[in-house]
Amino acid sequence: MNEAFASSALLGTVLSLLCYYIGAKVKARFKTAFANPLLIAVILVVAFMMFFKIDYESYMTSARYISWFLTPATVALAVPLYEKLEHLKRNIAAVLIGVGAGTFSGILTIFLLSKLFGLEKAEFVTLLPKSVTTAIGIAVSEELGGYPSVTAAAIVITGILGNVCAEGACRVFRITEPAAKGLAIGTASHAIGTSKAMEIGETEGAMSSLALVLSGIITVAGANIITDLY
Repeated sequence: MNEAFASSALLGTVLSLLCYYIGAKVKARFKTAFANPLLIAVILVVAFMMFFKIDYESYMTSARYISWFLTPATVALAVPLYEKLEHLKRNIAAVLIGVGAGTFSGILTIFLLSKLFGLEKAEFVTLLPKSVTTAIGIAVSEELGGYPSVTAAAIVITGILGNVCAEGACRVFRITEPAAKGLAIGTASHAIGTSKAMEIGETEGAMSSLALVLSGIITVAGANIITDLY
């Protein structure tokens, strides 16, 4: 089976899409935040790979076409943002301060925890871009000497947690303003969280789209500085 994946250009893609389809069906059936299609797809793919002893490199060889859609999908998030452009202009100061504070606190948390647990610099760099979208996070990790495959996993886990917990967290902290919800979700959990923000509302989705872009820019700009301090 491992050889079949290594020599196939589509087998991994078909497996991934099938697992996501199953996840979407489960989500439609149970309608709970924990029945996240991406989470279910990840669990099913990992279980399949472990059962048939398929290594990561072989899987990626036959699933690489999916990653081609990552960048255009991220760019497409600008559409709801454009539709809410006037709302953004009226709240630009709050947006910049909110996203900046959220991004900085995320980076600072990774910095302090990495120091606390004695992680090497490469390991710190690997986790540093966990809250930005995959296309940006992997590039940052590669440039600074991290482990891109682990970075990708950290980004997915962060996004899924944000997607699952977003509505509950907003209720717990009594966040009712749509723009505030969107900025918080997008800053903390990038594109996967943004998909949840779009389910919550149009304004939430637009603000989340903006937040993931701004947090990515801030992370890229500050990554070298914070890495030099480690």
